[in-house]
Formats: sequence, C-alpha cells, structure tokens
Amino acid sequence: MDRGLWITWYDLPEDRRETYLSWLHMNYIPQMLKRPGFLWGCHYSEVEKIPGSGAAAHTDDPAVPTGKRYILLFGAENADAFGDPLPSEIMAALPEADKKMLAIRKGARENIMTEYGRVEGPAAKAYKEGMTLAPCIQLGTYNTDWQNEEELLAYYKQARLKHMSVLPGCVRTRKLVSVAGWAKHGVLYEFTSVDMRNKHFPGHGDARMKEWSASMVPRLLHAPGSANLGQRMWPPVSN
Repeated sequence: MDRGLWITWYDLPEDRRETYLSWLHMNYIPQMLKRPGFLWGCHYSEVEKIPGSGAAAHTDDPAVPTGKRYILLFGAENADAFGDPLPSEIMAALPEADKKMLAIRKGARENIMTEYGRVEGPAAKAYKEGMTLAPCIQLGTYNTDWQNEEELLAYYKQARLKHMSVLPGCVRTRKLVSVAGWAKHGVLYEFTSVDMRNKHFPGHGDARMKEWSASMVPRLLHAPGSANLGQRMWPPVSN
C-alpha cells in the first residue's frame, strides 16, 4: 500500500514556469523516484473548480505559506519513508543547480501525511495506472478544534466515503492525518477527469450527508486555496 504522502503546494513566476517545469518533470521527479521507499510521484496544476456546498474558511496566519497553484506529491508505503532522510535534509543535499531551481518556487508549503482510511469508487475497476494518482484530484487540508474530531471521523466514515464509493468518475478517496505540517487533517479525492468531478461531485450525497456537511464546514479552517482542485501534469495523462 501507499499510505505515506509528502505533499508540497507552491506558486511559480510566469517567466520561469516553463524552465522549472521542464526540470521538474525530466530531472527532479525521476531522480526522487530512485530513492528507497518512494513508490510514485505526481504533479498537478490548479484548475478552477465548481464549488460544493458551503463556503470554506481559510487561515490568515501570516506564518503559513500561501502557495496553491501547483501540487507535487510523492507516495511511499508509509510516512516513515520520509523520516530518514527528512525532506529538508534531501533538499539540503541537492546539487547547487537543483537548489536554484527549487528556489524559483514561491510560497512553498509542505505536509507529510499518512492515510488512515480509503474507499474505491466505481472508476477504480477500469483504472490502469495502479498506485499513480488519478488525472484529477481534489485535496482538502484543514484544522479544527479537537472537540470536533470525533464527529469529523464519523462524518467521513458514515456519510462522505460511502457516497464517494458509488460516485461516477471517482477512482479513490483517501482520508489523511498529518505527521508534519500546518494542516492536521486531509482528504484526497481522485477522479478520472476534471469534467467528471464537476459533473458529479458538487452537491452529491443524500439529505443527511448534506445536512451534516453544512454543520461541519463552518468548523474547519482550511489551508490557503483548500480544497485544491488539480489536473495532472506529470506523469502525462494519456488520451
């Protein structure tokens, strides 16, 4: 299983975008995937989303980096794969040329997370890319008061995940908690395409789930840009 995730959100200056992306896709990600324990790597660019129900509140803490335009994810069997060496140690040991490329990023923010729950959707049976994340993801990352966390667990287990297991276009849905990083909680939805997400995800669920969502959403404080909707740039999506 691939239950460990190292996630980085960031922005790029437009005039350096193509140079950076070429380096990232042709050099950096392939080299990272040679590291022990790394199972896959995926890179996404943000796309505008049709919102679901409720308006999410976002942190205004100036200490939290605000990058959100791109999301880079690496998967491993568990989060311990990112513990020795740590991501910061990996970055510090890179050649100077690679460090200069990473310095192009703006507002970079990281989380190391572990998966504690998963359901497969109807599209999983026909999905041929194995552990590689689907062509479209929606990734929500947030905090909440500890008094809400038991109900949050029930909400996903008893309502949201059950509906995702039958939602057309859904490949997988994963519930995450943090090992390191600002956000303690996360949910990662995988879809066959942005179009399928936009067609079926907004407003999905029965009346009980929607009522529960309306109650839970105001109690969550999201990371900048969360929930982020991304379209996969690497590996390239086959037609």
